[in-house]
Parts: sequence; C-alpha cells; structure tokens
Amino acid sequence: MKINISQIDTIFANGSYPIEFLLYYKEGLKTDNIRSALNTLSSIFWPIFGEYQAGTIHSDTYHEADFFDEELVDQEFDKEEGNRKIYERYSRVNPSDLKKLFFLKVIQYRNGTVLIPKMNHLAGDGYSYFFFLSALAELSKGTDDPVKNNSMASSYEPSHHRTILKEFRYKEIESISIADKEEFTIEFEEIPKKTVRSIIKTVASDSNHRVSGNDILSAMVIKKMVGTQNEYSKDDFQLTIPIDVRRQIREYGVNYFGNGLMFNVTNFKKNDLEKLDINEIAIGIRKSMPDINNESYLEYLLSIEAIIANRQSNKLKVYDPRSGCLVTNLSMLPANKLNFGTGDPDFIFPITIGKNSAAILSNRDNYILRLAY
Repeated sequence: MKINISQIDTIFANGSYPIEFLLYYKEGLKTDNIRSALNTLSSIFWPIFGEYQAGTIHSDTYHEADFFDEELVDQEFDKEEGNRKIYERYSRVNPSDLKKLFFLKVIQYRNGTVLIPKMNHLAGDGYSYFFFLSALAELSKGTDDPVKNNSMASSYEPSHHRTILKEFRYKEIESISIADKEEFTIEFEEIPKKTVRSIIKTVASDSNHRVSGNDILSAMVIKKMVGTQNEYSKDDFQLTIPIDVRRQIREYGVNYFGNGLMFNVTNFKKNDLEKLDINEIAIGIRKSMPDINNESYLEYLLSIEAIIANRQSNKLKVYDPRSGCLVTNLSMLPANKLNFGTGDPDFIFPITIGKNSAAILSNRDNYILRLAY
C-alpha cells in the first residue's frame, strides 16, 4: 500500500517537529500486551509503521525491532530533577532520525515505567498521535482472545484519505527548518480554569466580544514571550496557532489520520503588545481567526502548492522563532488519560519543544502552560 502525502504534510517532510511525550506510570507496566498491540495496530495504522520516500508513504512489513525498544535501569525515575534536565536526558532517548515514522521507547525503573512514543510529524498531527496512543492503550488492556482484540482495534479504524479534497503529488524541494541550537528556558505554569472562564465573561460584558479559552491563554503566552525577543530587531510579532479542521471539513472527519491542520498567523506590533492587556490581545486573536469551510481550506492548500511550485523553501515551515511564537493547544487531547492497564499516567512531559513555543495541556482544574523561550 502507498499514499501520497498532503499539502500540509510537506511542511514536515524534512523530519521537523517530531511529536514526542514522556509518560510515567509509578505502578509499572508489563510490555507483553503493548508489544502485541503494536503488532495488531500495524495493519490499520499502517502509515506510521511505513516509510516515507519522495512524496509517498509506503507500507512495510512489521518488525518489532524497528518500532520498539525496552530498557531496564537500576535506579529511580526522578520527576523533580528539573525541567531542563528532564528535557536533556529524555530528548536523546529515541533515535533522532527515525527509519520509520514511529518509535516507542520503554524504560523500566525501580519505581515505575516510562513510555516515550515518538512520531514523525509527517505521519500526523497531535490529534493523530493521541488517537493512535489511545488505541494502543486500549488494546494493551485487552484479552488474550485475538478475535476480540481485532474487533477492538477495528473500532479505532482511521481514515487515510490525505488528498481527498484535492489530488496532490509532492515534488520535493529542499526545505529549511530553523533548528534550536541555542539554550532556552523551560517553564510550566498552571492557570486555574475558573480564572480563564472569569476572564471570558469579563471580556463579553466589558467589550461585547466573544473570546475562547484558547484566545485568553494564547494572549498570556504572548505577553510572556514578547519580552524575551529583544535580541531580534524586528518590530513585528507573529502568533502562529495550528487549527484542527476535522470537524469543519466533513470529508476528513474525526477519524482522519494525518495532518488535519491550518496554521493561522496573527500579526502584531511589539510596541502595541506592550501597551495592550491580555483581554485586548485575546480579542485581536479572535478577530484574526478564519472561517473554515471547504472553499477556504482548499484555498489554503493551494497557497501551499504555490509555495512549493515557486520553490520558496523559506516559507515551508510552521513558524519562525526569531519573529514570534507558536502556541499549540493540546488540552482537549487525552494525554492524561492514557491508561495501559495500571491507571492514568502520574507524570507527563512534552519533549517536543522549540524555542519561543508553548503547549497548552490541562488537568481537572487547571490549564498547564509549557513555555519555552
């Protein structure tokens, strides 16, 4: 089997922005079921078990060693050792250049198990990553009955029609990714959900504008980030937000496995941002959000095709950390609910980190901002 990659996929054809999380389970996990589940899912989620070549993902025969490794370490996992140390230690665990599009590293500590699933962003977005991990977790709790396991796997049947809106064949150009060789600070900040809800109500009553929680949180990130970019001379500041289009584009649907994204860019002036409060910035973000439908999304895909046709490799990227920031909202995805049989993870750490970026996670009562600047 083979499929052409989509216009959005081309942004990641050079291997940039792999998706990778650390999940820690203090109860510990036995991996026999996980390994069996990987094998079972390799048929229906075949693109991430495949190989990318010249604009096309090809299926391949499943060999466990290509996708899975387990290590026993005679020490304890320390989730308190500091954000930077955790990042430096575990960002090197998985292969930097995946032969396939997915790999799962398991580390067995004396006090629990660490899972580090890594997926090439070419295979899919954060939604796809957690969709697959949800299926993997569910099957890992399954029975020894292969018929029941196969039935359970089929309930997660993904859609692989990546070019359903418009036929497309990528003729590769040299794409440029801005690598983070510089040091950066990693911070986590908890924002109570009730605080965000209160701000939304205040904005509505004071200015008669409707904003979302994502608008408010993105505005908080901007206020933090804009003061960290004084080493760059540009007065322009760009906020880039990936928007999941699955619910607006019916041809994709919620089971679409791939990059169902539109990257929306909001332009600000740094001087303005210093004067605006969070509420005003949030309103500006909301006003910049596009109406997403088949027509507007097809126009967006055509704009990427034009970039490729003109060989403008400098534009084939998610964002430029020198002139703005990227905010990715993962709060609705089940990172904190991936139960492989011993309960939900006791600690989660996003390893995919770029300078001047933020990830929005959540728990029961709080939004959690992971900031890198």
